[in-house]
Amino acid sequence: MTRTQRQQPDHGEDHVENKQGGRGAASAVQSVDRAVSVLEILARHGEAGVTEIADELEVHKSTAFRLLGVLENRGLVAQEKERGKYYLGAGVLRLAGAAAVRLDISQEGVPVCRELADELGETANIAVLDDDAAVNVMQARGTASVTAQNWLGRRTPLHATASGKVLLAHLPPTLREGLLARPLHRFTEQTVTGAAVLRGELETVTGQGYAITQEELEIGLAAVAAPVRSHDGKVIASISVSGPVYRLTPDRLPDLAKRTLAAGVELSRRMGYGD
Repeated sequence: MTRTQRQQPDHGEDHVENKQGGRGAASAVQSVDRAVSVLEILARHGEAGVTEIADELEVHKSTAFRLLGVLENRGLVAQEKERGKYYLGAGVLRLAGAAAVRLDISQEGVPVCRELADELGETANIAVLDDDAAVNVMQARGTASVTAQNWLGRRTPLHATASGKVLLAHLPPTLREGLLARPLHRFTEQTVTGAAVLRGELETVTGQGYAITQEELEIGLAAVAAPVRSHDGKVIASISVSGPVYRLTPDRLPDLAKRTLAAGVELSRRMGYGD
C-alpha cells in the first residue's frame, strides 16, 4: 500500500469549517498533505480522473474535486477538457525550474568560486534572490580568510550587501520599487536606509556592472559583487568577494571588481549566457 493509500479516512468536508483550535489546524495540514499527494499521483500516472484520485486518496470525490480545483487555480494541475483527466500543469515546471536553477548554479559555481577565492585570497560567495533577501548557495574561502564567517545558507538583506544590491538592481522595476517601499533596516552607521539614495546607488550598479559595500552590514566588512546571467540574459545570481576593510582597501577595490566581473562572466557562460 502506498503512502497516499494509508491516509486517514475522509470525513466529507475535511472539517475546514472549523478554523479554531487544534482540529482546524490538523485538518489544514491534512489538506496540504492531500494536495501534495495529488501531485504525486499525477506525477506517477501521468494523468488521472477525479474518481481515480479520490480512490487512491481514500476520500470522497467532492474532496478530490476541491483539491484539484485549488491546484488548478494555482496552475499546478491542468485538465484535459475532452476526457476530463487531470495532469501536472505548467506551474510545476516553473517551480521545478527555479529549484533547478539554484541547483545548477551551485554546481557550476564551484570551480569559478574556488578559483576566485584562490586568486584573491578572500571569501567568494554566490547568492540568489530569496523573496526579500539574498541567500548564499556557494562559498569558497581564500588563504587569507581562514577565520572568516561561514555565509553558506545565510539570508542577507538586499540593501546592505553587495550581492543584494546587484540582485536588487536587476529586478523588474515593479518588484524593485515594492521592496524599496518597505522599511530599510539600519545595521551600521554606513547602512543606506533612504529609498531615494539607494535608488541612485542601484543606478550606479547597473551602470558600472558591479556593487561595492563597505561596513554596511557589519563593521569591518567590505565586499564587491557582480551579476550572473542565465541563457536568456536574466540576472539569476550574484558572485561576490568579501573580507575585512583593512584588506579590501579603496586602492585594491578596482582590481577586485575587475576580477569579480570576470568571474561573473565565466559563471554566466557556464549557465548558457552568450553561447
